Amino acid sequence: MGLEDKLPNGVLLASVEKLVNWSRKSSVWPATFGLACCAIEMMTVGGSRYDLARFGMERFSATPRQADLMIVAGRVTNKMAPVLRQIYDQMPEPRWVIAMGVCASTGGMFNNYAVVQGVDHVVPVDIYLPGCPPRPEMLIDAILKLHATIMDEPLGATRTANRLASGATTEMVPSSIAYAKG
Repeated sequence: MGLEDKLPNGVLLASVEKLVNWSRKSSVWPATFGLACCAIEMMTVGGSRYDLARFGMERFSATPRQADLMIVAGRVTNKMAPVLRQIYDQMPEPRWVIAMGVCASTGGMFNNYAVVQGVDHVVPVDIYLPGCPPRPEMLIDAILKLHATIMDEPLGATRTANRLASGATTEMVPSSIAYAKG
């Protein structure tokens, strides 16, 4: 004789945190930032063969103000890093980042002054996706892992404190990437 025997049919018990996280997980809208060959694989995921719509992600946002997931696909140059950071700053909270491909994660084979050696120098990254280029199945797996992370996130001030404790700050643009306005 458990609790389910005492409740009438149609009653759902859950915490507000779990319901909010479930709704966030089920409606992630990605802002794409395709910079190189990984972008082709990212676009493939939106096609009918891989059907990203089954995860509630069929709408790739053209504006950062309506997106909560940034998929950085490809190498980030020092010239593009401030633009990437500006788009990230325009995204509403909560927001997540997937670094797609070895070039976005570590700079890849481009070990020179023009390429940022990892997008985590510019924005905080939640999921690193290896490969050159990674297969569409790998991106779907990374999205599913991000969904599991979203389901376990606390709400409000606790989430902010956890992100700051993990090193995710708003001042992650290194001085070598900073640019002068004027």
